[in-house]
Amino acid sequence: MSGSCQVAVIGAGICSEAESAAAYAVGKVLAENCAILVCGGTGGVMEAACHGARDYGGVTVGIVPDTGNGNQFLTIVIRSGMGHARNVLVVQSADAVISIGGKEGTLSEIAHSLKTGRRVFTYRSWDIPGVIECTTPEEAALRAVASARRTRLAEPG
Repeated sequence: MSGSCQVAVIGAGICSEAESAAAYAVGKVLAENCAILVCGGTGGVMEAACHGARDYGGVTVGIVPDTGNGNQFLTIVIRSGMGHARNVLVVQSADAVISIGGKEGTLSEIAHSLKTGRRVFTYRSWDIPGVIECTTPEEAALRAVASARRTRLAEPG
């Protein structure tokens, strides 16, 4: 996957059916566009996004909060043992971020993303200055991939 970008998908570990369907759609679009999906590796939005990506041949990386194996759709598991502190690693590993729904942990990931200059695309998530609200999950995924690729091209080396 030379030259691929990495896009973080963030959201609650327990989510609604609508959020799960949106996350699955995001994962599908990321896989179809050869983007590596990075997430917190547990359930809810993260698992649904990984499921969508894997169903379409994508690569998924989960930075799990403990020393477990994360969800069943992870290609690569990084056992952080860091609890919520792993949220920083998730967004720092990404070229762009997609937020779907979410609770306080998602809010912290958005804040870390904005603080470190990563563009955040949201679908039915927190309304915060600096994030880019999208009307569909597919729009969020496509805009995140485009932004991530621009970021990768702009970096030296």
